[in-house]
Amino acid sequence: MPPLVAGRDSAAASERRPLGNATNTLAAGGASRMRSKPGEGRKPSTWTLANFEIGRPLGAGKFGRVYLARERKSKYIVALKVLEKKQLLKAGVEHQLRREVEIQTQLRHRSVLRLFGFFYDERRIYLILEFAPGGELYKRLTAAHRFAEPLAARYVLEMAQALQYCHSKHVIHRDIKPENLLVGAQGELKIADFGWSVHAPSSRRHTLCGTLDYLPPEMVEGRPHDHAVDIWSLGILMYEFLVGAPPFETESHSATWRRISRVDLHFPPHVSEDARDLITRLLQKEPAARLPLPQVPLHPWIVRNTAASAAAAAAPPAAAAKR
Repeated sequence: MPPLVAGRDSAAASERRPLGNATNTLAAGGASRMRSKPGEGRKPSTWTLANFEIGRPLGAGKFGRVYLARERKSKYIVALKVLEKKQLLKAGVEHQLRREVEIQTQLRHRSVLRLFGFFYDERRIYLILEFAPGGELYKRLTAAHRFAEPLAARYVLEMAQALQYCHSKHVIHRDIKPENLLVGAQGELKIADFGWSVHAPSSRRHTLCGTLDYLPPEMVEGRPHDHAVDIWSLGILMYEFLVGAPPFETESHSATWRRISRVDLHFPPHVSEDARDLITRLLQKEPAARLPLPQVPLHPWIVRNTAASAAAAAAPPAAAAKR
């Protein structure tokens, strides 16, 4: 088993499969039949805890823990998220877990952490997740304070493409932030928590959810919202990558709400003009005015910085050392 790297209590995406009654009957015991990646070509199988070798904890959350694990037959390394039914029921979030799993069964993208399957017993629900060895993006950002523009541009590009994919599947995430992103084996970002997501084929939502610093004006003001909330969150994320803090953060909730509603946006001197332009285009008060996700990869700031990053990666070591 490879050395453990700090991961996150988070969820993922999987193969298409009806959820059935597994999360509707949280108080019941048993094992769930489902498709699986560990041995991906095999038929749906019944999983139990005995199918896995359990390693050290990767992280902990309000409702349980995440462990590094290895499926005994295939030797496939996964992250096993163990949720306590009692805690889920006490908090009244079993519907949120059900929605999380149902939504993620539709998604298959390089920048969306996969959910390979689930099973449950009398006390717990187990989610079999893709293991992201790079750990939490939030910890990396905290340690670095802020990211250099080429790395930030790469991350923004990956998130724009992942969110565009989610929207093509009629999924609105509604809670994009560094705490919900993991880093994969090749340094790619992976959306790792769909607890606030909603499947919205045509409806406009009214629910207030997500993290305050990342909420758009329409949600703060109680107006209906749609997929454009994720475009706003991408703008907040980009700002935090480059500055080290969200743009509307204050010491009080009420002051933060007022700044969001006014789009009271300010930049420190080190943020480049084209970076400011992209952030401003994403953080428009009116949802329809926000830069569409397919146009994000074409923005000059993305093109300039991702081209430089690609050139550096392709350069021979000697050439890279001279620069």
